[in-house]
Amino acid sequence: MTVVEKAAYLKGLVEGLGIEPDSREGKLWGALGELLSDMAHEIEDLQATDMDHAEALDEMAEELSYLEDLVCDLDEPEDFDDEDCDGECASCGLCDEEPEEDEEDEPEFDGVIYDVTCPVCGEEISFDEETLEKGSIQCPSCGETLEFDLSEEDED
Repeated sequence: MTVVEKAAYLKGLVEGLGIEPDSREGKLWGALGELLSDMAHEIEDLQATDMDHAEALDEMAEELSYLEDLVCDLDEPEDFDDEDCDGECASCGLCDEEPEEDEEDEPEFDGVIYDVTCPVCGEEISFDEETLEKGSIQCPSCGETLEFDLSEEDED
């Protein structure tokens, strides 16, 4: 029995109870029956739409699979064997993962990094000790020159 059929059955049960439609209880049961009927029809429409979407999605998945097969066949070398691929390379053209970059390519920095905030635009600027020794830096955001005083002052 569908949801719509169940709602109609309950509406028939209420009518069979002999409740006067103009009484307070009759109006309540009538309104509840109409609400239940409307909700049942709405649910049925949503289920139909869901089925339509599921079918369309299945068709698109099949088409995508077909296109992937076409593209992979074009990119795949003639002597390529699927069993040779470990799924972790990008050179075969079939794997999604990027090849790992060598960690040696990244420069290592052992010095101190200083952070200052530009008083004009509020941009946070990071720089190393070499820049600090120069005595100034230009804000990359607004162009303001920030000067650093490295002399030590004695407080008496």
